[in-house]
Amino acid sequence: MKLPYIIIVDDDIQVLRAIQRDIRNEYRDEYKIAATESAIEAIEVIKELKLKNEEVALFISDQRMPEMEGIAFLEKANEIFPVAKKVLLTAYSDIEAAIKAINNVKLDYYLLKPWHPPEEKLFPVVHDLLNEWQAFYKPDHEATRIIGFQWSPKSHLLKEFLSGNLVPYIWMDIENDEEAEKYLVSSNVSKSDLPLVVLRDGSFLTDPSLPNLAAGVGLQQKASKEMYDVLIIGAGPAGLAASVYGSCEGLKTLLIEKSNPGGQASSSARIENYLGFPTGLSGAELSRRAITQTLRFGTEILTPADVKQITVKDGYKITELMNGSLIHSKAIVIATGVAYKKLEIPGLENFTGAGVYYGHASVEAHACRDESVYIVGGGNSACQAALYISKFAKEVNVLIRRDTLSEVAANYLVENISCTSNINVLSNTEVISCSGSSILESITLRNTKTAEERTVPSKTLFIYIGTRPGTDWLKDLVLKDQRGYILSGSDVMKDKSFNTLWKLKREPFLPETSVPGIFASGDVRFGAMTGISAAVGEGSMAIRFVRKYLQEM
Repeated sequence: MKLPYIIIVDDDIQVLRAIQRDIRNEYRDEYKIAATESAIEAIEVIKELKLKNEEVALFISDQRMPEMEGIAFLEKANEIFPVAKKVLLTAYSDIEAAIKAINNVKLDYYLLKPWHPPEEKLFPVVHDLLNEWQAFYKPDHEATRIIGFQWSPKSHLLKEFLSGNLVPYIWMDIENDEEAEKYLVSSNVSKSDLPLVVLRDGSFLTDPSLPNLAAGVGLQQKASKEMYDVLIIGAGPAGLAASVYGSCEGLKTLLIEKSNPGGQASSSARIENYLGFPTGLSGAELSRRAITQTLRFGTEILTPADVKQITVKDGYKITELMNGSLIHSKAIVIATGVAYKKLEIPGLENFTGAGVYYGHASVEAHACRDESVYIVGGGNSACQAALYISKFAKEVNVLIRRDTLSEVAANYLVENISCTSNINVLSNTEVISCSGSSILESITLRNTKTAEERTVPSKTLFIYIGTRPGTDWLKDLVLKDQRGYILSGSDVMKDKSFNTLWKLKREPFLPETSVPGIFASGDVRFGAMTGISAAVGEGSMAIRFVRKYLQEM
């Protein structure tokens, strides 16, 4: 197998030799190291590597070089190897330029000189960046393949599931990829049987269910213990944070998710306001880090695992899954988050997964190449999707019912969109109808102020409008408000049926529901603050009270 490259550029020969020595000593078994004192020479080298189908994992460049500044070099390198990580070597006086480069060239890190000792100041940074790169890079011969029709809801469901569970895959459109037909012949499968999943070991699955696909790619499907201290339902930011804190504090912790770990956050192309990540990170990368962290502490994760019902017996919780299996636990944290609301247009549901998508811009963005794309909604998630899709689409049209985007989105996103030439913001605009045969072909827009209507061709419509809590499955187990958000703590006590349901002498803990030992965390909890940072805080807080509850048992 070919080793990926680390490219180092610095015109100071002594500095170049020093960092080349350190990097080679640490990474020569896993990467090829190439170093040069000429930025122009480095550009020619990476062009040649591209022609040879080589991979570059990391660029390290000095900022002050006579032929070309480091930021300019990294910008050119990014055009050839856009997913490679980029590190700028800087002096203290160049920090301002480095910070600007975070936005201009999506710099991943700036490293102050000198970096000694490398064990403390260099290797941890490089380790982190290379781990992130490796998580989403797999050589073609090692990747799972999905062969299907681009506008098939079944194909979309499989892509969404693998992407959300951080399983690298190669998508092959049977109508546009000449190689795809060869896999059908090899597996003796016809087009009517698609989608086809070819696993890394050469075995294949025809139109698989999500549990079968999960088992095929090696995701855990059964709980290994008879009893858990805490079962966490939902693996969004709140659930993942709860699992990290639960396991690291010694609780037997099981985390279950019905679809994709990371929740809505996992589909964000870029999160730039999360504390501690000045260069930003994708939702998928945030999920990967959290999953890696919680698994390291001993959490078990089951996916896909959909809950049918929860019963309580002698204080213990028995959770029945849709597949009939039972999970016994002492406490439960419900962190099922929220889902995007459906756009209520007659017939639109016929195109879900076939041109209409609720979130998941990162999954389908490549299919938008050279297309005109429409996005309904103007919140942060919609804006992040627009910025990501703009890298592929001919134009991106953001439809909002307000007068300006600044009324609903964060300022940094509004500024980034205003600087992106192929993103148009259509204010006071809504979608009123759609049409197509088997896939979406056109949508009709209406100006909410003038009532003017126009029909535009569109193969893809992404929807990011409002949210609703994922609590329908709970039925009447716990008290909820009229919108379905779970009541907890003092809010439970305000309900007229509280005294009938609550029999303990103490009051409910802050995140505790109307059932002792069942807690709510994150966006699903009534009164909770929204946002990823708030959800992470909610998850960790829930475990604090789980421990208090367990001490009572």
